[in-house]
Amino acid sequence: MTVDFFAPLVDDPYDYGAIAAANAMSDVYAMGGEVLLALNIAAFPEDMAHEILARILQGGADKIAEAGGIMAGGHTIIDAEPKYGLAVLGLVHPERALTKAGARPGDTLYLSKPLGTGIVTTAAMRDEASPEHLAAAVDSMTGLNRHPSHVLRETGVHALTDVTGFGLLGHAYEVASASDVCIRIQPSAVPALPGALDYAARGILTGGAGRNREYLAGKVRFASDLPEALGHLLFDPQTSGGLLFTMPPDRAREVEMAFETGGRPLWRIGDVVQGTGVEVTS
Repeated sequence: MTVDFFAPLVDDPYDYGAIAAANAMSDVYAMGGEVLLALNIAAFPEDMAHEILARILQGGADKIAEAGGIMAGGHTIIDAEPKYGLAVLGLVHPERALTKAGARPGDTLYLSKPLGTGIVTTAAMRDEASPEHLAAAVDSMTGLNRHPSHVLRETGVHALTDVTGFGLLGHAYEVASASDVCIRIQPSAVPALPGALDYAARGILTGGAGRNREYLAGKVRFASDLPEALGHLLFDPQTSGGLLFTMPPDRAREVEMAFETGGRPLWRIGDVVQGTGVEVTS
């Protein structure tokens, strides 16, 4: 059972509902489960147009249907700022639940979505993002992690999590800590959404990225020549981000082909070694 909700990060009400729903369901997929049913959690201003409310709820309902789940109702209160999300019930066999704790030295590290949703949506809120860049971010955030989770259940993944508010480095550190290993990330291999690095170089950042940087101080080791904008990207909090996982190297080609066959992107961004914490190489 999991829950997640937040205020709008895009202007389009349908996209907002779909993003919030995809984000809320992601924790089920990060454990190798399937979504069974969901409850709406909503807070709307009393004077908000009913057409807008309907579009938000429709976006969420369509994502739940895409996941094969059932929308079973929910609860709404009056609030000055809109908020929407889901409480989600998922199902996974107790002996097949996937966790963050299984990474092993020698594993290959993968990421299934590009980074930068926080940076791009912040740029959009400031009216500084191009429509094409925002559209790419919305497309990424509304994509379910369902198919990638299916693939990983069948291909022997060792450790799995989704990348959300703690950013890539924060969630990599969770895996490293739970598995008692060192996660080594090759920053040049990390994918970025269109425009994300440019906006970061212009100083368009989120408050969440700053909090992530403070929390991870002393837990992440950086190469001295890491470009500043790329560093910002690694700390950027994600909404409905991709799956971060480790695989034994002898299964790497199998999982890459499975993603390719399913028309899903996948990036090999590092490996797992002996040690502790997270290391960002040159």
